[in-house]
Amino acid sequence: MRKNEVMALAAAIYDEDQLAELDHAIDFSTEKHKGQKRMSGEPYISHPLSVAYTLVSWGMDIDSVLAGVLHDTVEDTEVTLDEIENLFGRDVSFLVDGVTKVSKARAGMRDLDSYLPQTKDNLSKLLIAVSHDVRVIIIKLADRLHNLETLQHLPQDKQKKIARESLSVFAPMADRLGMGRVRMQIEELAFSYIDPVEFKRLKTLMKKRLGKSTRKLGAVRVEVEKELKKEKIDCEINGRVKSIYSLYKKLKKVNGNIDDIYDLMALRIIVPDNETCYRVLGILHSMYQPMIARIKDYIAVPKPNGYQSLHTTVITPNEQIVEFQIRTREMHEYAESGLAASFHYHEQKNSKNYTRKKSAVHLPAELQWITQMQEVASKLREGEEISQNQLNVDLFGDRIFVFSPKGDIYNLPEGALPLDFAYLVHSDVGKHSYSFRVNGNIHAFDKPLHNGDVVEVTTRKLSQPKKDWQELVTTTHARTKLRMQLRKLGVLQAVSGAAAIIRDKAMRKNKSKNQK
Repeated sequence: MRKNEVMALAAAIYDEDQLAELDHAIDFSTEKHKGQKRMSGEPYISHPLSVAYTLVSWGMDIDSVLAGVLHDTVEDTEVTLDEIENLFGRDVSFLVDGVTKVSKARAGMRDLDSYLPQTKDNLSKLLIAVSHDVRVIIIKLADRLHNLETLQHLPQDKQKKIARESLSVFAPMADRLGMGRVRMQIEELAFSYIDPVEFKRLKTLMKKRLGKSTRKLGAVRVEVEKELKKEKIDCEINGRVKSIYSLYKKLKKVNGNIDDIYDLMALRIIVPDNETCYRVLGILHSMYQPMIARIKDYIAVPKPNGYQSLHTTVITPNEQIVEFQIRTREMHEYAESGLAASFHYHEQKNSKNYTRKKSAVHLPAELQWITQMQEVASKLREGEEISQNQLNVDLFGDRIFVFSPKGDIYNLPEGALPLDFAYLVHSDVGKHSYSFRVNGNIHAFDKPLHNGDVVEVTTRKLSQPKKDWQELVTTTHARTKLRMQLRKLGVLQAVSGAAAIIRDKAMRKNKSKNQK
């Protein structure tokens, strides 16, 4: 990737002042990375330029693109965050710092295969949570995408490790942010390194299948276009081919029988508005026999990541099974690019009427963060001032993620206390807890932890759990471990004994009443 390619693409999106900033950032990064090489032998600057090019192609705001150009300077050169802030502004410095923190958090972890159970399932959530500003994650996805595209230059063991991490962490993260196209690219590249033999086999199998059905699908497409034109419906119809990794996952569900997979190819119909989506659905069902169990209304009930579309599978008179996806242009952009698509809508989409129509009222509670980010993105593109609080979006509601001093990650409920953390690390760590430091400062036992805290437990062998600790834990796990330890120490025996005496007295009293 070269500077002139990035600048040429950017010229169609950004104004003269923004282009001047980008030009300056590229020259600055090129100078700072001077002499550094990638494993391919290319100058290192080719990587940040590729990341920036991807971010421009996604339509991200200029600060995200500048951060993409500069994202490795603080970690790999002598450049400081203060220097970035002085030259390119606080927002860019904040984003570069966020990307650097995510990298350091990952570097401090153990290999994926040896994660503690409570961290493995939540790693992608953690990476989003520690960044605070969702743009950090979008920059990180662009970074990971280019690393996968150049993976062939690394040793095989590193190829497999990065591919596994990409498949189990970065692809689900892209999906969580609704970035379907990016998820698919990451999955395809990663899978081709994890199981190259199976990847090639499925690619060949798919090619054979598509060769047979492409012509038949073309005939259906012409037929549908003709009918929709007759109904005076403005639309765009194109084909969608199932990805190799999606095929791999689907085959596992149907015992390897590709004949049971109906959506190897699908026709996508893009129309102006929601009402037309439902009109088209009715027309398709009047033309072909619908498979009732395969009608999905993701417009009325969006997927958890915000995806919206109508899906239906029909049987044609020639007994061909065809899947259709019907959506608006905006739904399509979101399905492809997720939150990154929000940054595309910065002209008529920012009008007051549009904003009123795009309220969060019709979205379920778990999706309101998406609307919030879309509104923030629109304001950023308009050049409005955005406070840090507006960019701090809690994607996971009532969960927090805290770190050990070594960088291990622990998932706790909101409001968790230090002893909850200690018992989650190990029951013996909880048992011998003497004091806590959070972010380097002494922390009281009854003071809640917060997202991103680094928690250090000081233990002493002579320190033992106390009865009043029961008021200083909030999780079931910590409470159970603590009560077991207290029983062993005899602290709860007196309570249990008293309860038994009261119970016996009550039983004798009832027996006496019955005899009377």
